[in-house]
Parts: sequence; C-alpha cells; structure tokens
Amino acid sequence: MAADNSFDVVSKVELQEVKNAIDQASKEVGARFDLKDSKSKIELEGTDTIQLASQDEYKLEAVKEILSQKLVKRGISLKNLEYEKIEPAAGSSVRQKIKLKQGIASENAKKIVAAIKDSKLKAQASIQGDTVRVTSKDRDVLQQIITKLRAGDYGVELQFTNYRSN
Repeated sequence: MAADNSFDVVSKVELQEVKNAIDQASKEVGARFDLKDSKSKIELEGTDTIQLASQDEYKLEAVKEILSQKLVKRGISLKNLEYEKIEPAAGSSVRQKIKLKQGIASENAKKIVAAIKDSKLKAQASIQGDTVRVTSKDRDVLQQIITKLRAGDYGVELQFTNYRSN
C-alpha cells in the first residue's frame, strides 16, 4: 500500500506531573517520623531519571513506596518506570535510579497493531522500535484509528505524533 499519510503512536510520561509527585513525596518523607533523619532524597535528573537516596535499603524502599503512591495519584503509570539496581553511595548510604520510559513496550505495541488490523480500516501499522507507525492513503481513516485507540486501554498513555499528510 503506497501511503501518503501517517502518524506515530508513542507513550509519554508527563514531566510536570512527575515533578509534582516528587515534591509531594519529598514533603511526606520529610514529615514521617521513621524517615526524618534518614537523609532521604528524591531528585529528578534531566528529563528521564529519578534519583532516590537514603540511609539504608529499608528506608530507600519506604521512600520508593511513597513516591510510587504519589506518581499513581498524579496519573503516572508504574509500567512507565524502570528500576535500576540499588547501589552504595557516599556516607554509607544507598541510592537507586528510576528511568522514565517514553516508549511503548513491545507487548502493548503488538496489541495496538492487532487492534488496527482488527478494525478492518484500510491502514497499515508497524512496530518501529518503541513506537507504532500507522499509514494510510486516507486521512479520515487515520482520524478514525486515533479515535479507536483513544477509546482502548493499552496500559500506557498514548500520544499521537509526527502526523504527516500530503
């Protein structure tokens, strides 16, 4: 199918919501009696990494639990987080990095492609890395697909980008 129109489906973590969740979690960590003197910190590094630090692994787990609750309340899916190993840090403390994944996991991408195929609309969908590219000769078909995908639940917040039309 020679297609003139296309768009990409991606998953995007809303950075402002992550910042708000970190602020709320930091306040709760500072207020909790069991974490008060633990030197626990939650910081955003760049646009894709959260750095956690605490006195020991047990307190780090408590901080991680608080952050997870705040992220969920702010609408950030925990499926978009990738936890790295806990590492020793300066001053006999520990730290852990959490990566914010911006792409769609392959199992979710396969579900999206299957949903487009099952719709019987004249379009092609292909997985390209951590995005799904959708192409069609008809722009109206692309709009119908976007509407259909927004109505579905694929475990991530979908965003439609790189809309090309000739």
